[in-house]
Amino acid sequence: MIRPAYNDLHEVIQDAVEFGRDHPFTFYTANSSSPWARMNWLTEEDEWQARESAFCRVNLKDIYPLGRRKLYYLFDFGDKWTFEVRKAKGGKVPEPGVVYPRVIEAFGPNPQQYPIYEE
Repeated sequence: MIRPAYNDLHEVIQDAVEFGRDHPFTFYTANSSSPWARMNWLTEEDEWQARESAFCRVNLKDIYPLGRRKLYYLFDFGDKWTFEVRKAKGGKVPEPGVVYPRVIEAFGPNPQQYPIYEE
């Protein structure tokens, strides 16, 4: 059985919001009251290339339960696109032929990665 890794989750989020994969990314946990307060990185790697490589080896199942913390995906360290990641409730049995992880619900319209600003 192949266990989904964080890199797989990165790919699913990128597909869902239709962003270009042209910036570094990371995952972290933080207090549920603020995604920017006391961030805990999910890898100890200092360089972003090594961090992204580590996400191919870290399984999603290893992070849960989170307690009062939430999981966040940060894409593009300049623009700081931040997505809260939630796990579906309940112990669901994987469906045959379904690729995991997958987006089961999104809130609001997809953001534009490079919005057009009027001058």
